[in-house]
Amino acid sequence: MKDYKIMGISLPVYFTMLIVLLIAIIFDVLPKGMIGAFAFMMIIGSLLDVIGNNTPIVKTFFGGGPIVIIFGSAALVYFNLIPASVSENVTTFMKGGGFLDFYIAALITGSILGMSKKLLVKAAVRYFPTIIGGVVVSLLFVALGGMLFGQSPGESIAYIGIPIMGGGMGAGAVPISEVFAKGLGVPSETILSKLVPAVALGNAMAIVFGGLLDRLGKKYPKLTGNGKLMDIGEDDLKEKEGTDPVTLSDYGIGIAIACSFFVFGQIVAYILATYVGLDIHPYAWMIISVGIAKAFNILPRKFEKACASWYQFVASNWTPALLMGIGIAYTDLGQVISAFSPVYLVLVFLVVFGAVVGTSIVGKMVGFYPIEAAITAGLCMANMGGTGDVAVLTAAHRMELMPFAQISSRLGGAFIILLATFIAPLVFG
Repeated sequence: MKDYKIMGISLPVYFTMLIVLLIAIIFDVLPKGMIGAFAFMMIIGSLLDVIGNNTPIVKTFFGGGPIVIIFGSAALVYFNLIPASVSENVTTFMKGGGFLDFYIAALITGSILGMSKKLLVKAAVRYFPTIIGGVVVSLLFVALGGMLFGQSPGESIAYIGIPIMGGGMGAGAVPISEVFAKGLGVPSETILSKLVPAVALGNAMAIVFGGLLDRLGKKYPKLTGNGKLMDIGEDDLKEKEGTDPVTLSDYGIGIAIACSFFVFGQIVAYILATYVGLDIHPYAWMIISVGIAKAFNILPRKFEKACASWYQFVASNWTPALLMGIGIAYTDLGQVISAFSPVYLVLVFLVVFGAVVGTSIVGKMVGFYPIEAAITAGLCMANMGGTGDVAVLTAAHRMELMPFAQISSRLGGAFIILLATFIAPLVFG
């Protein structure tokens, strides 16, 4: 045990940090803002990560650390095991402080710019058919399942299938509830209360499926590219890096470029929503702009490498902390628990399982590895948007797939909202 480390820190030093943190929490003097939030999220998150990665069954079948971090931190809030001041500070840091956006901006920019241009071009035209395959099969499965339990296919699709595949809460369930409210002539809040449990439970199940698919890939290596979406005749997704070492200034360059692309996405989204009426999430425009920059070699290779290095730093050091924040700020354990009933659980399972089956089959047909197709085009449609993407990819140990995950959550989610406008008259008309 003397050589065992947590966060790369020896146990005596780590537990000293943990004791300092706990004393600050007990006396309610943990600093507000980034320092207090980072201290709590990194120190406790890394401990939960170790527990998850060393717990039998959980580590083997359910993704290990990420599952324990998310639901363990959510349980700390649900059972009031941490002061409200701590959970409120973490929530503010994640949402108002923009830590989630900061993290995702680094991952999107770095993973796309560090990706093979050949892969980017070849995968782009194949990706939406894969998403559609997952949506069709998931809605078919839940409709058939609903009929078996005496529920109309339309209601099963509308209240369970559509919200789960809709890209989360703000970009999915909320606008979907508005669409359905018009069809029913009732307040959108009433509809939303029916959609939220499906979104929450679907997100939890997608995370578990991420761990299971990772396990499946280890057992059947031919089904997976180990983080590669498709075989393009290269040994690795990334361009040849050359021999130049990473410097400290590269991290600064990576931060600046990632933040600039994020800001650009905000600008495009605002202009198109305000003057054209096209309301698409800024992440989508960020992905498109970074993809164009990569495809047309707009940035020098040195800057692309800097962004890739910054992404690797963020993913390596802050993922447990981010998952801790997701559990506290975005995961309502009460909603997940309240949704538990045998029938409801089976129907949610059928949606997520259908997404996996449909995307793996269509993905295989268009040249993707089935497991990577199922994780990105399937599970990242069925989870809760950006937070769910991070959780699913971490559970599956494939964080490099973030750009494709975000396409599913943002552009795929927009497709589901459009689909809901056509389904509403058929179900509620």
